[in-house]
Amino acid sequence: MTDTRFDLAVIGAGPGGYVAAIRAAQLGMKTAIVEREHLGGICLNWGCIPTKALLRTSELYIAMRHASEFGLACDNVRFDLARVVERSRKVADRLANGVAYLMKKNAIAVIKGTGRLKGEGRIGVTAGSGEALPDIEAQHIIVATGARARTLPGLEPDGRLIWTYKEAMVPTSFPKSLLIVGSGAIGIEFASFYRSLGAEMTVVEMLPRILPAEDEEISELARKAFVKRGMAIHTGTTVERTLKGADSVAAAMKKPDGTIEEIAVERIILAIGIAGNVEGLGLEALGVEVEQGHIVVDEWCRTGAAGVYAIGDVVGPPWLAHKASHEGIVCVEKIAGIEGVHPLDKIAIPSCTYSSPQIASVGLTEAQARASGHELKIGRFPYSANGKAIALGETEGLVKTNFDAKTGALLGAHILGAEATELIQGFVIAKTLETTEAELIASIFPHPTLSEMMGESVLDAFGRALHI
Repeated sequence: MTDTRFDLAVIGAGPGGYVAAIRAAQLGMKTAIVEREHLGGICLNWGCIPTKALLRTSELYIAMRHASEFGLACDNVRFDLARVVERSRKVADRLANGVAYLMKKNAIAVIKGTGRLKGEGRIGVTAGSGEALPDIEAQHIIVATGARARTLPGLEPDGRLIWTYKEAMVPTSFPKSLLIVGSGAIGIEFASFYRSLGAEMTVVEMLPRILPAEDEEISELARKAFVKRGMAIHTGTTVERTLKGADSVAAAMKKPDGTIEEIAVERIILAIGIAGNVEGLGLEALGVEVEQGHIVVDEWCRTGAAGVYAIGDVVGPPWLAHKASHEGIVCVEKIAGIEGVHPLDKIAIPSCTYSSPQIASVGLTEAQARASGHELKIGRFPYSANGKAIALGETEGLVKTNFDAKTGALLGAHILGAEATELIQGFVIAKTLETTEAELIASIFPHPTLSEMMGESVLDAFGRALHI
């Protein structure tokens, strides 16, 4: 590395960091990015992308096992775990190479090493070998170091019997039974994948319901769907202790009534959330505030230190790749002085869980809307009444919409069912445009499509549903 002076430098090349770097380069800034491990970060290499490749395999496996329902013969369906994992890794590698190409295309200097803030406008870099590389100077520095899996005392991952998401994505043998601790998106997606391939599945959640960030009605419907698929789900329950064996682990689960239930499984997957990667960055010396393991920033992603910004998982929830990318764009455009830049509106961030069935949402839940003082009009439309869903054999699910009764403003939308994660974007656009029921009712939804349920849910909220 011969050139060490830049307009903007980013520490971390995940979906927030590399997108911020690309946008800065597009705006004419001389840009560098420091990454110690993978271009694309955890999301691309160990999260969002490879898990979706695994889930696609499980979807096809289930479809093939039910081929006779579609008039097809598909006997003796089986899976090759090594090839399933191999495909997932190839998908991740392909996209990581794509990020490397984008860095080159946009003339972004990629510096392999661990970055640390060394003072105003300066980053120290240490190579993987421990060698100190030349310091980087930059007028603006964005910290995008992401986060890591949280652990619990007595449930520390060992890579053998107790797994994090990393081990869960590259198993060398298929576990016949699993206990997943945590029922957020990560836990539910792994539960869906392994259960679809035949593992006995138990999910433990300390809160009163699974998918606690989702609308309560959708959460309960999802629970029923997962139980129907053979999962055992324990809410209001904690894992008190574990006892490891040669190739299995016993866990003591404390139920809501205080009783203890013992369970023995081959593997445990820990999915209880994440903690920001704030250590070793030199934040304290520059006066950057950290609260509950996350960097404190303002609406423009500025920290308390001049010229230092932070985006993505390291600044806190929602811990989503698309949120990180959008923050990166907002941050860079504000630095560049572009007019008309708007701060990130967290209410308009979609949430997606790629399980079977899928769950997706945007905006306020029913409970949140009521707590905010809104009088509501709520619409619901079931998948079972939609022609395309029936033709697909995907009749399990619901589209739910919440509107302000006085203004007609769309407050929130919640979907459980096939392709929910694709359908939700229509409501995201509507919410971003501050759409009311009038515009949605006037919109023409093509027939036959799953999207018709979106329109019907809106109609139902105002007493005009046509097909129920």
